[in-house]
Amino acid sequence: QVKLVESGGGLVQEGGSVRLSCTGSGTIFSRNGKAWYRQALGKEREWVATIAAGGARMCAASVKGRCSIFKDNTDNTVYLQLNSLKPEDTARYYCNVHFQGNDYWGQGTMVTVSS
Repeated sequence: QVKLVESGGGLVQEGGSVRLSCTGSGTIFSRNGKAWYRQALGKEREWVATIAAGGARMCAASVKGRCSIFKDNTDNTVYLQLNSLKPEDTARYYCNVHFQGNDYWGQGTMVTVSS
């Protein structure tokens, strides 16, 4: 079983930054790529960023240039840093691991950007 726990959300002013953390348990988490998604109120969940098992990183167009995804040396924690935050970044952010057809999710952490 994979358990994912996100943290780091909160209320942030427009133009500010936030660093979210996701700590996972088990080898499925540590050995596979990890992703961040977000879901704004009334909208569908959307992909934000991915760090592959080999280290390749990608960010969605909506956050490109403001997004950084990285992990610690133990591969047990993955981070998402978003800079120059905009009100449209307000959402619940979820950590994800996809493995053998299964998606594993945390409970999410809420980021609210005030204008």
